[in-house]
Amino acid sequence: MDLIEVHKVLSNKTRMEILRWLKNPEQEFPPHKELGHFNFGVCGQHIFEKSGLSQSTISNYLSQLQNVGLITPTRIGKWTYFQRNEENINSYLKEIAKEL
Repeated sequence: MDLIEVHKVLSNKTRMEILRWLKNPEQEFPPHKELGHFNFGVCGQHIFEKSGLSQSTISNYLSQLQNVGLITPTRIGKWTYFQRNEENINSYLKEIAKEL
C-alpha cells in the first residue's frame, strides 16, 4: 500500500465522507429495493444522490478510492455496489501508526 497515494485520496472532504457513509450504510442510505440489504455495499447511484455532486465527479472519487484499495466494487446487473475494504483500511491505519 502506497501511503502517500492513500493520503492524497483522503485529502478530499467528499471522499472522506463517502468512507464514513459506507461504514454504516444502514444509517446513511435508504434500503436497497433491488436487493433489500447492504451485503454487497451501497449502490453508486445512492452515493451520487447523497453527495449532491455530479455523477462524473462521484464516479471519479469512487475510482480513486478503489484504486488505492479503500473500497471494493461489486457489479450486479447494470448497477455497481461499493463497500469499504476493512482489511486494507486497518492495514493503512497500522502503517500510519508505525510511521508516525
